[in-house]
Formats: sequence, structure tokens, C-alpha cells
Amino acid sequence: MNGNTNDLILKTMTSIIAFILLGFSLYLFFAGHNAPGGGFIGGLMTSAAIVLLNMAYGQSATRNSLPVNFRFLFKLGLIIALGTGFGSFLFNEPFLSQTFAYFQLPILGRTELATALLFDLGVYFTVIGVTMTIILSIAEDREEVSQ
Repeated sequence: MNGNTNDLILKTMTSIIAFILLGFSLYLFFAGHNAPGGGFIGGLMTSAAIVLLNMAYGQSATRNSLPVNFRFLFKLGLIIALGTGFGSFLFNEPFLSQTFAYFQLPILGRTELATALLFDLGVYFTVIGVTMTIILSIAEDREEVSQ
């Protein structure tokens, strides 16, 4: 008997659930400096969506549709997070000091933008990069063992 009898259901539900997970992860990311959430939990939710896609469609299909070098993303996230911390020294402020201002944006109207959002972006990229590197490394090792 073929082990792929539920592929259609799995792939259909994965598309819906991954979309919801990605939307919720973006909500958590943007809510993070004023409410519970932020880069860490947003990055974990994004990683969960990518892992779900990887389980349903396979590693090669996920890599083709999402050509991201997760090791580079991890390094980029660290640079952004550390850069925001050291950026406060340019204004003679303590390490990781944050500031905010209100801006009139075309679609969103009057919006608060904070430097904490940049730090959260660095954490977001770092968490996705590290989590996916670990999970994909384990998946590759399991494929080698099973062959």
C-alpha cells in the first residue's frame, strides 16, 4: 500500500495553516514593542510555518520555492541586532537605548516607529536562521541514515 494516501489533504491544509502561521508571526513581530510578542516568538512562528511546508512538500520543493540561506540570515540578524545596540552610542546614549517618533505614513496614517523594531528585526532573522539551520541539518542527517 502506498504511504502517500493523505498527500492531498496534507498539502491543502499545510497551505492554509502556513499562511495563517505567517500572518500571525508578522502580527506578533509588529506588536512586540508595545504588547506581548516580538522578534523571538515571531521568528519561531515563521520557522514553524517553514517546517510545516518542509514536512508536507519535501525539502527540495521547499528550497526551490523559498531560496533562503538560513546561515546567512542568522548572521544578518546578529549584525542588525548588534548594530541597533551600538547605534545608540552615536547619540551618546547607553547601549540598547531606544527611542520612538510618530510619522505620517501614506496608507497607515499617523504611526509610531521605534528603534526597538529594528532590534526585533535582528532577533527575528537570527531566530529563523538558527532554528531552520538546526532543523534542516537534523533532517539531512536523518535522510543520510535512512538511505
